[in-house]
Amino acid sequence: MRKNVVVVVSTSIAVVVVGALIRKWKRWKEQQLRQTKQIIRKFARESATPLTKLWQVADDIVSSMKISLATSDESSTLNMVVSNVTSLPLGDEEGFFYGVNLHGKHLLMLCARLGGKNKPISALQREHNCIPDAVLAAPSEEITDYVATEIAKFVSGHPEIEETVPAKKKKLGFTLSYPLDEVIPFSATTFQRKNANNPVRKGMVKDLNRALTNHGMKMHVASLVDETIGGLAGGRYYNRESVAAVTLGTTTNAAYVEPAEEVASDLTQSPNSSELVISMEWGNFNSPHLPLTSYDASVDAESSNPSAEIFGKLISGMYLGEVVRHVLLKLAQETALFGSSVPPKLMTPYLLSFPDMAAMHQDTSEDREIVSEKLGEIFEIHNCCPMAREVVAEVCDIVAERGARLAGAGIVGIIKKLGRIENRKSVVTVEGGLYEDYRIFRNYLHSSVWEMLGKDLSDNVIIEHSHGGSGTGALFLAAAQTQAHRSDS
Repeated sequence: MRKNVVVVVSTSIAVVVVGALIRKWKRWKEQQLRQTKQIIRKFARESATPLTKLWQVADDIVSSMKISLATSDESSTLNMVVSNVTSLPLGDEEGFFYGVNLHGKHLLMLCARLGGKNKPISALQREHNCIPDAVLAAPSEEITDYVATEIAKFVSGHPEIEETVPAKKKKLGFTLSYPLDEVIPFSATTFQRKNANNPVRKGMVKDLNRALTNHGMKMHVASLVDETIGGLAGGRYYNRESVAAVTLGTTTNAAYVEPAEEVASDLTQSPNSSELVISMEWGNFNSPHLPLTSYDASVDAESSNPSAEIFGKLISGMYLGEVVRHVLLKLAQETALFGSSVPPKLMTPYLLSFPDMAAMHQDTSEDREIVSEKLGEIFEIHNCCPMAREVVAEVCDIVAERGARLAGAGIVGIIKKLGRIENRKSVVTVEGGLYEDYRIFRNYLHSSVWEMLGKDLSDNVIIEHSHGGSGTGALFLAAAQTQAHRSDS
């Protein structure tokens, strides 16, 4: 009898203890959820881009554009580099052309036929090449020679198709993409000048053309320009109302066509040109109205260029995933979102790329299976609960929405500067992986433009995907420069 009583008492105590543990666990989970929600709500509030905020940013961009164009002094957060491209396509260019795009040490060579009069690109061929590290460590003459050698081999392997224009009268389109390794002679530092027609840039073109001649090439480079200007050339080829181009990928930039009379005379490349092509370098833009958070401050402080590229750090793919990582790290540290210990890889910078961020954000499976899979692959976070997966998707949404809507405000700012919002159609060409492959980001960008302009004016700004894909802008520049050269002959 006494033994039975002891068993009953022991069982009762065990039940009480277990019950107390369960209640404690539930309270902890409720507290964890409250803390998580508080952090997310605060981040969403500070990242918000209501209509008034978007117009403040757009107006600040317009002001910065005007200030920069009025003087050669570096008095604006926008560099506004006046390109030495003096001719954009007219749409009637025909022929077989070659182009080159250099992105860091990655060399993309292309060739294609343009048919003129709104005909699509045909016979497009691409070839990618990675410049070896040993070459990059060599003097600039060897790097230039390597690039010329690869171009010569590509042209030899893809000869002109039924071409009547002599090769010696053709121009080779050459565009540059960020980031460019500074050991390459086509350094990104050459863009940090408001006047692109400088001795450094001219010297690079001269050296490259000398190397091309040494390899038997009859085609020559007319200018080295940012790839966004190539996107503008492609847009202009298909539509005369194409006035701007934007790159939204790992990095970002915007280029547009400005009436020559709006630019200070000491910045003008060609006094006979009625319009100038401007590379805005808009990643450098900054404004007190940008919705910056403590996470953005951390990303900026830990970057290779603190206090620079503030707009770029909000809208470009290089940084979107990094902002998400910082928020998730905060949640892991303060709410144990991913378990009692902080996953070590969550503390490693730049592990989360924007394609992986997009995959998690756009995961529509019932249990967010892709989110779980990506967290395991990237951060070695396994078996996270459904609530944690939803939180990850929500953080991605906040970051992507803010970036896309700010990019939309930038586009509206350009069109406003040109005075085309109310009375003219304007086409803006957009290229880059963020726009092409990140559907939700693209939708947020479009909706921000529509929201800013309203039902009556939104049809005046037409946003189009670039024609032919990344790098093809070099072909359109080659066509325009070749035709201009023939007209001058």
